[in-house]
Amino acid sequence: MFAVTRLRVPEDDAAGFAADVDALLAALAARPGHRDGEVGRCADDPGLWALVTRWDGVGAYRRALSAAEVKIAGAPVWLYALDEPGVYVPD
Repeated sequence: MFAVTRLRVPEDDAAGFAADVDALLAALAARPGHRDGEVGRCADDPGLWALVTRWDGVGAYRRALSAAEVKIAGAPVWLYALDEPGVYVPD
């Protein structure tokens, strides 16, 4: 399965956000069931970013999000998250 989190980041916060998301990706990568992850900035709207991660399953993803180190690393990133569904299971 994969998870997509879209984030609205003000330009003044972009440099710090990029460093914070790198720390979050490292924390997620250390969790069981993590396959890979990446972040990208929208080509048409530079204030919009997407964090995409791939997991062995929904359970692995949810367990990873409940880990203390992920919560700590994720707090400064998820501050910018848009409130929308983001977990997808491929056909």
